[in-house]
Amino acid sequence: MTVKAITNIFRSKTRSLLTMAGIAVGVFSVVLISTVGTVGTSQVSATLITMGVDTLLVQAADNSVSVTLTDRDTETVRNIAGVNDVMPLMASVTEAKMIGRRLDCYVWGVDRSADRLISLEAEHGRLVNNSDVSARLKVCVIDEKFAVDTYGRSNVVGKTLNMFLGGKYHEFEIIGVAKSGLSSLQGMLSNIMPGFMYIPISTMQQLCGRSTYDKLAIKINDTNSDGAIVADINDALNHANGHVDGYTCNNLLSQKGQLDDILSIVTTALSMVAGISLVVSGISVMTTMMMSVGERTREIGIKKSIGARKRDICAEFLSESIALTLMGSGLGIAAGLLISVIGCLIIRVPFELNMTSLGISVLAAAVIGAVFGAYPAVKAASLKPVEALRKI
Repeated sequence: MTVKAITNIFRSKTRSLLTMAGIAVGVFSVVLISTVGTVGTSQVSATLITMGVDTLLVQAADNSVSVTLTDRDTETVRNIAGVNDVMPLMASVTEAKMIGRRLDCYVWGVDRSADRLISLEAEHGRLVNNSDVSARLKVCVIDEKFAVDTYGRSNVVGKTLNMFLGGKYHEFEIIGVAKSGLSSLQGMLSNIMPGFMYIPISTMQQLCGRSTYDKLAIKINDTNSDGAIVADINDALNHANGHVDGYTCNNLLSQKGQLDDILSIVTTALSMVAGISLVVSGISVMTTMMMSVGERTREIGIKKSIGARKRDICAEFLSESIALTLMGSGLGIAAGLLISVIGCLIIRVPFELNMTSLGISVLAAAVIGAVFGAYPAVKAASLKPVEALRKI
């Protein structure tokens, strides 16, 4: 990009600025979409890691109605190499009566390991402990969002509620409020189910009249070997209980991979759509350069008559075309990054720059400038001096 090329570009300021604006819009779209995709992928990864990608959830297969999980199964899994800890779980969608309101909620029966195995963390009060489980106390921990939506504040420790379990209502004391969005059991269900509660698993067994469990939460030592551990767990449980494919074992790591793939496909598709605007802006570049050739015909004739070669004329107009697209892409990149940073600040997430997409945008702009500027440049170089000088 030379000073001469830039000077020639701005002989017609309005036309050149409009062409640059078209290029800037295309590059801006590509940069913004790629940044959203990068930040989105990072946030999904961070959320899943916080929720615990090293936790597996085992349950009966969908077609295995007769398959159950027992204390013996818990010990079987605990003895498998690579398993750090195991916690049995019970789950029930039920109703709770709180301050005169009936609310749907998801109740989980847990033990003292809930903080380590399902990433449960107390915002107020405490979590379920050994004493609660041993004494089968009617105590519960509720989700922070549920508390705020119901009571208008997060700290509701000491309040009571009535929960429907085993065919009737039972009064529970709230001993803790858990931070929202951290529990791996809550996961993607938070937008579907308004409330989450956690009670001692022994209490839930007693009230529901059951000795079996719905799931096993399993903490593993190495997430890189989760595939082998999943196979070992399935084999051990099927062998111990005489089943074939009686259990399913899921983990958040596999969900992370699936979500990353989906986000990548969506981001790529949207970037390609935005790229179409770059092609359209390329046509605008060609039109601008053709008009410039027409306006400078006499100038071209004079240059050729005093010795300018075809390649000199061609290089001059081609450099102007590339300079025009690079300046437009520079404006688009600056605007895209500025809006991306402001957006990240507003929603309070870390800004991440996708250097690959940035580089591709600049390269694409230069290529478009060269490709769409080639014809006007060749046409200018092909003008005969005598014919060019006749035109005013």
